[in-house]
Amino acid sequence: MRVVIIGAGLGGLLSAARLSKAGNAVEVFERLPITGGRFTNLEYKGFQLSSGAFHMLPHGPGGPLAKLLKEIGADVQIVRSEKTTIRLPLKKGDADYRQGFRDIPFNEFQKPLSHRDRLKSAYLIVSTRKDPPEGSTLKEWIRSQVKDEWLVKLADSFCGWSLSMRSDEVSVEEVFEIIENLYRFGGPGVPMGGCKGITGALEKVITANGGTINTKTEVSKILVENGKAVGVVVDGTEHRADLVISNIGHAATAGLCSEILSEEKNAEYLRTLKTLQPSAGIKICLSAEEPLIGHSGVLLTPYARRVNGINEVTQVDPSLSPPGKHLTMSHQHVAPENVGKLEEEIEMGLRDLKEIFPGKKYEVLLIQSYHDSWPVNRASSGTDPGNNTPIPDLYVVGDGAKGEGGIEVEGIALGVARTMEKILG
Repeated sequence: MRVVIIGAGLGGLLSAARLSKAGNAVEVFERLPITGGRFTNLEYKGFQLSSGAFHMLPHGPGGPLAKLLKEIGADVQIVRSEKTTIRLPLKKGDADYRQGFRDIPFNEFQKPLSHRDRLKSAYLIVSTRKDPPEGSTLKEWIRSQVKDEWLVKLADSFCGWSLSMRSDEVSVEEVFEIIENLYRFGGPGVPMGGCKGITGALEKVITANGGTINTKTEVSKILVENGKAVGVVVDGTEHRADLVISNIGHAATAGLCSEILSEEKNAEYLRTLKTLQPSAGIKICLSAEEPLIGHSGVLLTPYARRVNGINEVTQVDPSLSPPGKHLTMSHQHVAPENVGKLEEEIEMGLRDLKEIFPGKKYEVLLIQSYHDSWPVNRASSGTDPGNNTPIPDLYVVGDGAKGEGGIEVEGIALGVARTMEKILG
């Protein structure tokens, strides 16, 4: 079978590697001069920064991405992070970290609650695994169960870090599927070599199995004959295929075959595309001579103005920074109404970091924003239309077509695995 893949981001490379290893002729077309999209390394001042992701897999060596990499035969070492912590104000009742702070392990998140709410949350942890809630946002559900606003703050921090969404923007069903996946697969881990450690290994699998990756080549049209996808057009040349897989999201994919999709026959699908909302965020990369976090997991910061969480991957892989340096990266969700005010959002994030790391010496290496056509996710978690399209033999993978409960790249892997099962059986 001949397969054409549009886009060499993580979803496209995973699909290409899996299909080429299964004996199919695969050709990938990428419009950028680099592969990996928002999941690759950027060398800067001796650091290996990332184009998007945080050199971290949400479920580490036990998750869907690690499983798929193993099935494909990609040579990647993934090290489980030691812990995740939550930063609290030193004094109960303080609204921020200016008067000091203390860190607690994530599994002790109930500590700030009243005795009554601790008992209630312990009951909910058990009961919701059997009967997960539904029909509301996460924030609405939390407020219906406990009085203390602490859990809303924690939910905003967790959702901001992992999904680039607030707790009032994500459904309770999606979050509880994420929680169930944490039980199944465990917490985060760091791939050695960062994001490029994974995408580079996938490229080796593709080329070793006869696949081709073309950069600086943009697909201008998806060919459809007799109602089925039969190839693409690149630079005026047709490339015929038995199957087309797109890694550029549903909306952009539909734009490449818009004359085929009709308002009459495909009304529901087209309506869904109009509702898709990309998630936006800001990443601030710091350099320091001493550790700022001191562990290889995630530091959640629910009492910061904007920063939701921070990691320090050089605790696991020192090669991601020059000798004697640490790479620390923060992430903050940007609400849709604030995308037009990015400078203000960045300034608040920088002020947060001064309060989170008081007295610490660090250099701001790079500030990266993700929105619109270069977002955190092309479709906010829990809202994408899946991997199928109305056109047979045309599938969508990537961050616009993730699996349920899949945090970031784990969701991409779930979506690719689901698509491969449909194609290969």
